Amino acid sequence: MKISLLGAGAWGTALAILFANSGHSVKLWCRNQQLAQQMQNQRINNKLLPDFILPKNIAVTANFDDLFVDNFADLILIATPTAALRSNLELIKSKITTQIPILWACKGFETQSSLLPHQIVSEIFDNPNYPMAVLSGPSFAQEVAQSQPTAVSLAANDINLAQNLANALHSENFRIYSNDDLIGVEVGGACKNVLAIATGICDGLNFKFNTRAALITRGLAEIARLGVTMGGKHQTFLGLSGIGDILLTCTGDLSRNRQVGLQLAQGKTLSKILQDLGHVAEGVFTAKEMFNLSQKYNVEVPICQSVMAAFEKSGDANNIKDIAKKLLMRTIKAE
Repeated sequence: MKISLLGAGAWGTALAILFANSGHSVKLWCRNQQLAQQMQNQRINNKLLPDFILPKNIAVTANFDDLFVDNFADLILIATPTAALRSNLELIKSKITTQIPILWACKGFETQSSLLPHQIVSEIFDNPNYPMAVLSGPSFAQEVAQSQPTAVSLAANDINLAQNLANALHSENFRIYSNDDLIGVEVGGACKNVLAIATGICDGLNFKFNTRAALITRGLAEIARLGVTMGGKHQTFLGLSGIGDILLTCTGDLSRNRQVGLQLAQGKTLSKILQDLGHVAEGVFTAKEMFNLSQKYNVEVPICQSVMAAFEKSGDANNIKDIAKKLLMRTIKAE
């Protein structure tokens, strides 16, 4: 398969390496011309994913037109932050003349509109039936690049498309499960980042394993409650893009969102944390949109609200501790 891949961050680079090693031809678009040149010449992404050599069948470019020259692409894969999804889709629409399937690997809601990625695609192409799919699940970029055994979900608006893409893209160490629940997979992938920040806060405050287990369990219930109300399937939240991604992001030290929570607990300001992180932590942007959707659908999201309160009080460890305690000591209710 010929893949045009947008986004040369850690995740985009890891996916490029994964699929190139599986025999696919990949054109990797990097917005930064200097970084693109360095990656093409030195065959490594020193800035965002060092120590991994780019296979020969990856061509890196900063020229967007290169992705589509000579009808190259069989598949368009978007691995940019969610904030850049709309602008990239508009660029894609201006370049293609046929319906090339679009697969995205970003997780989150669009800021202000609170739209899910598939809703943005439908808007841009004015077609809810445009061939589209999402790749989501427990997958750290570094481990994918290392060929560590990984399993993810691939959901599409057409189950045949989901199955075809899953069959084409799976490999020995990257198992893909097909799914037709776009909403459930997208909501799980977005909201787990908010829960990871909350878990990082509690771990940073030295609460122990009982607390972490309780928080993750109630967080899963909160996410599923919202997702099902929005049209997702409950079973999806018990799968890879639900509890699987939650477990990884809430407990793994490679999780950017967990790191945000840990540092909030130390009394650092949110602005300083994001400056030092050097990567996008989607949960920071997702929390507000998740809350807005909870208001729209009349769903309780106390963990999300606590994370937003922590953002407002960032820089004061005592305030963060008070917020966490209030969350953990909420009024008793039936499970």
